[in-house]
Amino acid sequence: MFRKLLIANRGEIAVRVTTTARRLGLRTVAVYSEADRNALHVRIADEAVLIGPAPASESYLSADAILDAARRTGADALHPGYGFLSENPDFVKAAEAAGLVFVGPPASAIRAMGLKDAAKRLMEASGVPVVPGYHGADQDPERLAREAERIGFPVLVKARAGGGGKGMRLVERPEDFRAALDGARREAEASFGDPAVLVERFVSAPRHVEMQVFADAHGNVVHLFERDCSLQRRHQKVIEEAPAPGMTPEVREAMGHAAVEAARAVGYRGAGTVEFIADGTHGLRPDGFWFMEMNTRLQVEHPVTEAITGLDLVEWQLRVARGEPLPLRQEELRIGGHAVEARLYAEDAARGFLPATGRLEHLRFPEATRFTTGALRIDSGVEEGDEITPWYDPMIAKVIAHGADRAAALATLSNALDGVRVVGATTNTAFLARLVRQPDFAAGRLDTGLIARHLDALTEVPGPSPESAVVAALALAGLLEAPATDDPWARLRAFRSWGRAHLHAQLVSGTEQIDLRLELTEGGVHFADGTSLAIRRDGRGIAVEREGHRQTFTIEATHGGVTLFGAETSTSFRLVDPLERDGGTASGDDGIRSPMPGVVTRLLASVGDEVAAGTPVLVVEAMKMEHTLRAPRDGRLAEILVREGRRVDDGDVLALLEPATDG
Repeated sequence: MFRKLLIANRGEIAVRVTTTARRLGLRTVAVYSEADRNALHVRIADEAVLIGPAPASESYLSADAILDAARRTGADALHPGYGFLSENPDFVKAAEAAGLVFVGPPASAIRAMGLKDAAKRLMEASGVPVVPGYHGADQDPERLAREAERIGFPVLVKARAGGGGKGMRLVERPEDFRAALDGARREAEASFGDPAVLVERFVSAPRHVEMQVFADAHGNVVHLFERDCSLQRRHQKVIEEAPAPGMTPEVREAMGHAAVEAARAVGYRGAGTVEFIADGTHGLRPDGFWFMEMNTRLQVEHPVTEAITGLDLVEWQLRVARGEPLPLRQEELRIGGHAVEARLYAEDAARGFLPATGRLEHLRFPEATRFTTGALRIDSGVEEGDEITPWYDPMIAKVIAHGADRAAALATLSNALDGVRVVGATTNTAFLARLVRQPDFAAGRLDTGLIARHLDALTEVPGPSPESAVVAALALAGLLEAPATDDPWARLRAFRSWGRAHLHAQLVSGTEQIDLRLELTEGGVHFADGTSLAIRRDGRGIAVEREGHRQTFTIEATHGGVTLFGAETSTSFRLVDPLERDGGTASGDDGIRSPMPGVVTRLLASVGDEVAAGTPVLVVEAMKMEHTLRAPRDGRLAEILVREGRRVDDGDVLALLEPATDG
């Protein structure tokens, strides 16, 4: 029995674990870095301990600092959450040596499943189907290239340690193999400290289907059915659902049996996920799926399993860690309805999903449950006023919908995404809303390539509409505010003794400047072309009607401007400052700017080099992902303003070009 639980994590998962732990009567201890001093997971815990500076390597990945925090607070159990040290067998051993109950599997199970090559050899020996590939120890590039030729292109190069799409490259041609191998190794080394890779056949029309498993210390192992995680970009999950579309009882039984056998093979205990890749060309089949890997922890997408089973998986984790048997047997588990989860991130979909930062000036979600199943559930580790920093994963929330069937769940999720209001950081909300309504996905025709095939339509950012610009101009001029008086003269905002009032406004939205000249009326505005716009308040916001087409906007004031929310869109505006001057270091296309906060990890060119448009110049790493920055035009590299290891911000000029040397 334990009474005080230290949660060795941050953000949403730390809040999630704290919520259940407190319901079970446990006291909780949070750990935090200097960047998270005022974070939500710190504010809600019974105690909190500072464990180091902002970089994860010096705080959340510091086993010594975390174990010292447990000692100082008298914690007798430790929950690792997901990510960071959650799948580090040495950390498990150290925690147990310190007298802590580790809420997770034994170190031996983590070690067995931690390296993909060894895990696949073990699964083959246990009769679990495995994708054809090379999982050997010889990491010589020539050997790996020969194995890729033997397997047949296209192939996947994958880091043998870790997950989340890091250290993974799709290679379609032999001539591209070496560059892809080098990139995968660098990313694997940066993310997991292990550059070793494996090479596997790339499955056409792949479906990513995983089984949630649970095991106790008494020999009981069950699966809690499947989740479909096929909607991915760059091998990272975007939307997850349960049960999997098109799943049959025969496939579920076969996949569930394989998952349970995989857990038994490593002496598993606690919550885990066995991930399979399925060939979706002709639907799911009992002989058409293969083991990929096992995540020896709780998954980000666990709420969809909780929704269809009615269970609290964190509670199961804590009970198993206490030595209790599993609460239910396999035959007692049932699927109820359908659940879908969307991951709401601070990222810019229109700019290649670059991570975004900023203070959440305004954060509103539709009415929902928090960390417990309902028709709509929203799990978040941040609140209004919190900061999204460049140091960690930029997740804002998980939006989970549950319905009687898939159509009902998707409808609830779609409506919920329309109701999300975030100001202060760019988010992927519009991208998610379009994805949920995408016809192939809505019909259950999905595979891991769906997002890539429809990327342009899913990430298109329309310019600000004339209607939204007018509403923004009126709001910034204070003409939409309800007067705090009954004085009839105060209500006549557009009244003039001689003629009608006019408004001239210069706005900026993104990179677009808008010049508006409007004639104001009591019911709206007239444009110079003679058309009119009727504007009035209604219960949901500002209703705008033009030529019989009506739209409704809600408005949130921001620092220096306003943000308008409409159907599937949010657009920010500010007034042009007449004193503004461009003080940038570079003009036109002469500068190579950082598209995000990050760290310069490699310089690929030198001052004086002649470069063509598209030539790689340097690499910036953000959120453990590499981003290669290229020359925007032909020219000569005149100056490099950074060095390797330098931290940079969004928009910083990193290098300058000049015209190429003649002759």
